[in-house]
Amino acid sequence: MSQNLLQLHPLLSEEEMLREIERLRVERKAVILAHNYQRPEVQRIADFVGDSLGLARKAAETDAEVIVFAGVHFMAETAAVLNPSKTVLLPNLEAGCSLADTLTAADVRAWKAQNPDGLVVVYVNTTADVKAEADYCVTSGNAVQVVASLPEDRKIFFAPDMFLAAHVERQTGRKLDVWLGECHVHAGIRPEHIDAQRAEHPEAEFLIHPECGCASHAIYNFPDTPLLSTEGMIHHARRSEASAFIVVTETDMVHRLEQEVPGKTFIPVHRSARCEYMKMITLENVYETLRDLSNRVSVAPELAERALKPIERMIAIG
Repeated sequence: MSQNLLQLHPLLSEEEMLREIERLRVERKAVILAHNYQRPEVQRIADFVGDSLGLARKAAETDAEVIVFAGVHFMAETAAVLNPSKTVLLPNLEAGCSLADTLTAADVRAWKAQNPDGLVVVYVNTTADVKAEADYCVTSGNAVQVVASLPEDRKIFFAPDMFLAAHVERQTGRKLDVWLGECHVHAGIRPEHIDAQRAEHPEAEFLIHPECGCASHAIYNFPDTPLLSTEGMIHHARRSEASAFIVVTETDMVHRLEQEVPGKTFIPVHRSARCEYMKMITLENVYETLRDLSNRVSVAPELAERALKPIERMIAIG
């Protein structure tokens, strides 16, 4: 279908749009990366679906000329830092992150000014300018390992997720200076949601993300339940003898689990656990972004150079 024909007939059927996305992917020498929390139809068109760490690794490895990042803004920024010579596109520039928005570079600098010998560990869910102030960048999958490896005589600022920080403190025995930020999706998962699903599905195992505000409730009431990154959920579900799992994170993680671990049942903890920002990415804006090479995300070279070191440490660990 020619560009002129597309302009004359902008309203494509889903089938036509999928064909155009495939054609443009080849024509643009593009790769499509999608986060676990994306809509199922967006996950299905991606070359790779994963968590923040997996997507960062794929962004670092790709030889594609164009990276279409079906995720949120800080993820596209990370890809841009890792690929300064490539075109990184975010299908909807409004796709932000409530957790990343809680912390600024000025907040980190203020802590560093008061703790000149301290170390700054930031979650990947942060902006590039925050990462540029950090010593280490982590994901939920390697945060415990990173903090456990740091010198015990150094003060540690851990930001911005307070629930992940609490998990790291429990696992490492380290006392951290914690920024009191939270993800609106995970904070909204309540103890009563967990209790209701356990009552309805007593045979099911829990898959609980450490960002959840209900994590302490789960640990106290179900002490054998591990807290797992999204990749950890997949590995655990594969190994487990259980046939049913209650998924305590964003609802569309269920789709990826169903694809990766067929034959088992995955139950979302609550239908309200939806990231409004992730859902801003649609097939339509993936198609339009590929068609027009629009919505480019870039990071200033000086800032990217400073942010690169903690990002590379994140990719290398865990």
